[in-house]
Amino acid sequence: MDSNLMLEGVGLMFLGMGIVFGFLTILVFTVMGMSALTARFGAVDHVEPSSHPPAAIDVSDHRQVVAVITAAVARYRASRGA
Repeated sequence: MDSNLMLEGVGLMFLGMGIVFGFLTILVFTVMGMSALTARFGAVDHVEPSSHPPAAIDVSDHRQVVAVITAAVARYRASRGA
């Protein structure tokens, strides 16, 4: 009786492991296929770097730093549509 129950448990274990393995295999191939489609049909915008380095900000004047941060936050929020 105990050996029959043990065999059923082992059988269920292998069935569960097989189902999980099959699902993960399908998931891997699906992600690989989506990656290939994205690489083929996805538009990539290339941004050319600026020829001159950005100017340094004088941090002794905190008002200028606050203004720059405020402008950056406003631009971020405007680009996100918030």
